[in-house]
Amino acid sequence: MVPIHAYLMLAMILFGIGAFGVLVSRNVIVMFMSVELMLNAANLVLIAFSRALGVVDGHVFVFLVLAVAAAEAAVGLAMIITIYRNRETINIDRYNLLKW
Repeated sequence: MVPIHAYLMLAMILFGIGAFGVLVSRNVIVMFMSVELMLNAANLVLIAFSRALGVVDGHVFVFLVLAVAAAEAAVGLAMIITIYRNRETINIDRYNLLKW
């Protein structure tokens, strides 16, 4: 049996990689994938604690997070495709649509 701290360390590493990807990347697709990686790290923590405590509450929250991630992916990718069609770039530095 794998101890819980191994799962938590793996989740911490995954979350760190995702946060680094969001902060450093200038590509919208890479940023999007990094956010998904961070959500999966949170799911891993929920499952690890749910398994360690012997309750199913963490599993329910994981399904909720997966549903939110799927909706975020669908809406986010639609927005990225629309902006790409207008601007013809996925470089985040070129997006100034939300500036005043």
